[in-house]
Amino acid sequence: MRQKITLTILLFFTFIIGFAQNGSIVGKVQDKETNNDPLPFVNITVKGTSKGTTSDLDGLYQIPDVAPGTYTLIFSFVGYKTQEVENVIVNAGKITNVDVIMTVNAAALDQVVITATTRKVSEAATLLEQKKSKDIVQIIGAEELARKGAGDAAAAVSKISGISRQEGSSNVYVRGLGDRYLNTTFNGLPLPSNDINKKNIELGLFATDVIENISVSKAYSSKQYGDFAAGNVNINSKDYKGKGYVEAFVGTSVNTNAIGEDFVVSEGSGFFGDYARHNQNPFAVILSHGVDPEDVSAPINVNFGISGGKSWDFENGSRLSVFGTASFENGYEYRRGEATDFTTVEKKAFEDAEEFEYSTTTTAMGTVNYKIDDKNKLKFNSLFINSSTNEVGYFGIDGQGRNRDAILNTDEGFYQMNAQFDQNQVYVNQLIGNHKSGKFELDWAAGYNFVLAKQPDRRRISIENYQFAFDNDPTTNPTFFSNVDYDNQRYFQDIDDTEFNGRINLQYEANENFKLNFGYNARSKERNFENIRYGYDIIDSDFAVTDVNNLDAVFNPSNLSLSSGQGIYAIKVINAIPTLSNTNRPGLPENTYTGNLDLFAGYADAEIKSDKWLIVPGIRFESFDQSISYDVINLGNNGNSSASAYENFILPSLNIKYALTEEQNLRLSASRTVSLPEFKETAPFVYIDVTNRIGGNPDLLGSNNPDFINVSDVSYSNVLNFDLKYEWFYGKGEIFSVSAFAKRISDPVNRVVAFDATGTQRYFRTGEEARVYGIEVEFRKNLLQNEDEETLLAAGFNTTLMHTEQDLFDVIQGTYSVNFRNDKDELQGASPIIINADVSYSPTFGSYKPTGNLVFSYFSDRIDALGSGQLGNIIEKAVPTLDFILKNKISDKFEVNFSIRNILNPDIKYVRETSGGDVLVTSTNGKGVSGYDRGRNIGLQLKYKF
Repeated sequence: MRQKITLTILLFFTFIIGFAQNGSIVGKVQDKETNNDPLPFVNITVKGTSKGTTSDLDGLYQIPDVAPGTYTLIFSFVGYKTQEVENVIVNAGKITNVDVIMTVNAAALDQVVITATTRKVSEAATLLEQKKSKDIVQIIGAEELARKGAGDAAAAVSKISGISRQEGSSNVYVRGLGDRYLNTTFNGLPLPSNDINKKNIELGLFATDVIENISVSKAYSSKQYGDFAAGNVNINSKDYKGKGYVEAFVGTSVNTNAIGEDFVVSEGSGFFGDYARHNQNPFAVILSHGVDPEDVSAPINVNFGISGGKSWDFENGSRLSVFGTASFENGYEYRRGEATDFTTVEKKAFEDAEEFEYSTTTTAMGTVNYKIDDKNKLKFNSLFINSSTNEVGYFGIDGQGRNRDAILNTDEGFYQMNAQFDQNQVYVNQLIGNHKSGKFELDWAAGYNFVLAKQPDRRRISIENYQFAFDNDPTTNPTFFSNVDYDNQRYFQDIDDTEFNGRINLQYEANENFKLNFGYNARSKERNFENIRYGYDIIDSDFAVTDVNNLDAVFNPSNLSLSSGQGIYAIKVINAIPTLSNTNRPGLPENTYTGNLDLFAGYADAEIKSDKWLIVPGIRFESFDQSISYDVINLGNNGNSSASAYENFILPSLNIKYALTEEQNLRLSASRTVSLPEFKETAPFVYIDVTNRIGGNPDLLGSNNPDFINVSDVSYSNVLNFDLKYEWFYGKGEIFSVSAFAKRISDPVNRVVAFDATGTQRYFRTGEEARVYGIEVEFRKNLLQNEDEETLLAAGFNTTLMHTEQDLFDVIQGTYSVNFRNDKDELQGASPIIINADVSYSPTFGSYKPTGNLVFSYFSDRIDALGSGQLGNIIEKAVPTLDFILKNKISDKFEVNFSIRNILNPDIKYVRETSGGDVLVTSTNGKGVSGYDRGRNIGLQLKYKF
C-alpha cells in the first residue's frame, strides 16, 4: 500500500511538470474460488515490457507512467490459471481500468496445495480478513500456528491479544473473563463441553492439523448467540481443493521431569487412551481388578498423523473435493509439589506430593465439499476426538502428611493414593450449504454433536502412620484410615451430552452499499449425568499395611468379608438396589441429574456503506429455556428436586467501521448481551477431589423463596459491551492496533469457597454489578526483508491492561449460604496484565528454508476463587512461558522440526490469602498439586508430503 501511495504521488508530479502524454492502468483482482473475494499478491506485468506490479491486500493494483498504446496484461499467481488480457488501450493522460477474476488451475497443483486454501491460512490473508470484517475480530491462521509451534487450539488462541491460558489446563480467559463468559463454535455452530466442570469444550483437543484458522470475536453482532460476554472462539476446519496430495508426519519428545522417573499409570487403560471395561458393571470391575497402578517403561512422547485431499472437476463445472486427516499424540508429565486443603483451618496438608500424568489425543476428521456450480455449494464435515488423561497421585510421600480428622495421628503420617482415568469422546457432524440467486444469498448449516465423558474406576486409598513404612522396623506398620466407609473407595462417573443445532441466514444485497441479513438460530441440548461410589469398609482397624506398593494383595476377593469376623474388608454402596443389602452387593447411582437447554432466536441486521463508513445495526430476539432435574445426596431430603428458567431477550447491537485511509480503520461497537448459567453451575452435585470440593447451585436459575436473602428470581446476567478500536494495516502481514473496551455485568456469577468445615466451592450471584475496563495494543512488524520482499526477521507483540471491580453482598442465604467481609473485589479470572510476544527469523539457503521462532507469554496474578467469611481469595500466581520452535524446510516435500517448550519452567502456584501470609493450596481448575514446575519438553518431528 505504501508503494501505491508513492506511485500515486509520483504520477501527480509527473503530470504537473508536463509529462501528461503517459497514462496508467489500474484495476482489481478477485478470486472466483472464494466468492470473488479480493486476491492479493498477484503478479501483473505488461507483456513485452519491464513494467509490472502486484495486487495489494484489497486486490487492487496500479501500473503508472505507461506510454500510450495497445498492450497485453499478464496476471499470474501460483495455483491459478495465468490470464492474458489483450487490447488494453492506454491513452495520454487517462486511466485505464482492467478488472479480472482468477480461477484455479487444477493441472498446476501437482506440487502445491491450492492457493485459495493457502490464502485463508496465511498471516497476510488473516489480516486481510480482519481488515475487511464488519465486526471486531482477530484471526490466527494455520501458517501462523505452525510458525509459532501451537500444537492445538488452546495454544493458538493464547497468542491473540487479550487472551491467556491457564497453566496445567486448557482453560482460556478472554479479557480476563473465564469459561462461563466464553463461547466456542466449530464452523460457526456450537460445540458441546467434554467436561462436567466446564461450559466450553477443551480447546486443547483440537490439533492444528484440523484447523484452517481460528477467529476470536470480542465484540458482539446479532448473528451470534446472545450468551456472549467475553467473546466467541470459532474454529474453522481445514478443507482442500486441488489435484491431490498426501502428507504424513511423525515426531517424538521428552519431558525433562518425566524422563528420569519410574512412571506409573492407572491400571486398565490402553496406550491410545481407551478403557476396555466401560460397559461392565462397576461392582464386577471392583471384584475382578485391583487398585495398584501399573509401571510404564520409557516415558517418551510420540505423535504421528496423516492427511490428504483430492478434487475432481466435472464437465458441467461442478467440483467434488475431499479432505481427511487423522493424528495421535501422547504426553508424559511428572509434577512434584504440595497439596493443601485450607479453609478456616488446615484440613489436610501434604508438603511432599507427586503426580504422574499420561495424556492422549486422537483426532480424525473428514470433509467433503461439493461445488454444484458457481452459485451452489455443499459441505459435510465430520470430526471425532478421543482424549484421555491418566493420573496417578501419591500424597504425603515423605511420611509427614497431616489430616485434622485422622484417627491415630493428626500431625504426621497421613498418606493418600489417587489413581484415575478420564476419557472423553466427542462426535461432531455438520452439513453446510451456500446458495446464490441474483441479489439473494442463502447460507445454512445443521449440526449434531454427541459427547461421552467417562471417569471409570477412580481408586483412592487412605493410610495413616505412613512414616512407619520408612523405619525398617517390621513391628511398626502403616494402617488404613477408615473414619467412614468411603475413605478408601472406587468411583465411577458417566456423562452423555447430545445437541442438535442449526442456523440459516438470508442476505439481500440491494446494491454494493446496502445489504440486509435475516436469520434464525436454534440449539437443543441435553445432558445426563450419574455417578456411583463403592467404599472399602475396613473390618480390622488395626490391620497392618506391610507393603504400600502392593495393595492388590489386600483388596482382592479372597479377603472380602462375607461373614461376621472374617475377611479384611467389606464393600459398601450408598444407594442400594431395593431388596438387596448395601454390603457386598451392586448398587444404584449415588447422584444423577438431567439438564435441558433450548435456545431459539431470530435476528436482522443491515450493512450500510457510505464512502468511508460501514454501519451495521442489528437486533436479536432470543428465547431461553433451561431446566435441571437432580437427585443428589448432599442436600438430604431436599436432594430430589428441580429448577428451571424461561426468558425472552431483546439484544440490540451496533458495529461501525470508519476507513480513515485505505490502510487504517476506526471501529466502534456497542451491544447488550446476556450470560446464562451452565448445567455444572446449577446442578448441586459435589465432586470431591483429594484436597478440594466443587459443586453447583440451583439458585442461579432464580428463586422467589421469601426466606432467601440476596437471592432473587434472576436467571441470567445482563451485559453491556463497548469497544473502540484503531487498526492500521501498514504492510504485508503487518499491523498496529489499539483498543479500549468496557463492560458492565449485572448479577455476576463467581465461584466462591464456602466458609465452613468442607470448604466446598460453589457458584453464586455475588453482587449487583461488575465493571471491566481495559486497553489492548497489538503490533506486528517485518524487520528485515530480502530482495524478493520475503520476510527474514519479524516480530509481534500484544498486551492487555485491565481493571475489574465488582460489588459483593454482605450475605447470601439460599439453598447454600455465604458472606463476604469486603464490599468490593476484582472479578474472578481477571489478570490486570497479559503479554504475548514472538520473534521469527526465516533465512533462505537455496532450497533450505529454516524458520526459528521464539514465543513468549505472560499473565499476572488473578483470582481463581473468591473467599467468603474470613477466608481470603485463592490466587493463581503469575506465569511466564517461553518456547523455541525451529522449522527446517529441507525441500518442498520434507521438513525436520525441532522444539523446546517451557524454557523458563516457572512454578505453577495457587495460594490462599490469609492474615498470616499466603498458604499454598490446590485449585479445582488446576492439578492435584501446587507449587510445581512442569519441566521442559524437547521434541523432534519429521514431515513429508507425497
